[in-house]
Amino acid sequence: MGRVKRYPMEGAVPRARRLRREATVFERILWSALRERLPGPKFRRQVPLGPYIVDFASHRARLIVELDGEGHAFRVDADAERSRFLEGEGYRVLRFWNAEVVDNLDGVVDTIGGAATLTDCD
Repeated sequence: MGRVKRYPMEGAVPRARRLRREATVFERILWSALRERLPGPKFRRQVPLGPYIVDFASHRARLIVELDGEGHAFRVDADAERSRFLEGEGYRVLRFWNAEVVDNLDGVVDTIGGAATLTDCD
């Protein structure tokens, strides 16, 4: 399957900017940790990719990190479709629950760092 659409959908850039300004506390915590603790690949936040806006992306490592809150428990099929699309675009997708960011931030950052290193070496 080829890449469907590299550029953002219409209206995605202003929406991504708004999402950055209105980041959740969990996104802010993880963003700070990624910037301070991961010396390797750089991550961007609220990145438009095709029809989606992903929470965090490292284009160099081809890695996407998504944070899921309670609402995602009811969106399993939509999240799976989203992940399939992003994987079809050549990205690896990691998903974490918001609670994991609070309860195990070190483990989350270590997992992301390990995945970024593995993906970056491929």
